[in-house]
Amino acid sequence: MTRAKLDALLNRPIVANAIIGVIVVNAIVLGLETVPPVMESIGPVLVAVDQACLAVFVVELVLKMIAQGRRFWTQGWNLFDFAIVAIALVPNAGPFSVLRALRILRVLRIVSVFPRLRRVVEGFVTALPGMGSVFLLMGIIFYIAAVMATKLFGTSFPQWFGDLGSSGYSLFQIMTLESWSMGIVRPVMEVYPHAWLFFVPFIMVTTFAVVNLLVGLIVNSMQDAHAEESNAATDAYRDEVLERLKAIEGQLAERGEGPK
Repeated sequence: MTRAKLDALLNRPIVANAIIGVIVVNAIVLGLETVPPVMESIGPVLVAVDQACLAVFVVELVLKMIAQGRRFWTQGWNLFDFAIVAIALVPNAGPFSVLRALRILRVLRIVSVFPRLRRVVEGFVTALPGMGSVFLLMGIIFYIAAVMATKLFGTSFPQWFGDLGSSGYSLFQIMTLESWSMGIVRPVMEVYPHAWLFFVPFIMVTTFAVVNLLVGLIVNSMQDAHAEESNAATDAYRDEVLERLKAIEGQLAERGEGPK
């Protein structure tokens, strides 16, 4: 079998669906391995199924390497799959025993199989440069707010604002709106009645402005990725139609039925 035929075989929907099935089975098995009663009853069976799933992943990767050659190493999703499977092949003994828990990362292979999931990840990765600027802005805001909170409330509430680290963590909890009012802000306001003048603007800037800015960046990146994919599909379809028209024109010319 030639490389082209092998590549076409691996890209068939039935093969992709089979790999998805193996990933789902492997995820279920890895989950069951965390249940002691299940491991006591059918532990060896689960281990055997896990090893069989890993063997399927290895065979798939080897076939892809053969079919695609050097092109295999130029595609990001192939490198992602290779890294996930390689981690699973690291020995579980000695200092590498901690890597046994990373076997669950094989479930992430489903991202590389589903085009829509790939689009989500690609949109997120595309948004990272813009997100870096937003994170820098967030860091500056948190640093300023943490210094202010430590100076304002550290004396009376050292458990929350006693130092820069404690203040930063408390402000992060407030930003996530996790027990921020009854847990932190209202007790502070019992001692400092005007503390709301600090906390309310902080929440408005961080929770409602900066966080939504991050969401907007990710959404825009996903829309751009979807638009690029749609444009690529349209261009491919147009090229295919043009090729067919040229072929028909050539056949008509050979028969003498072409336009005169």
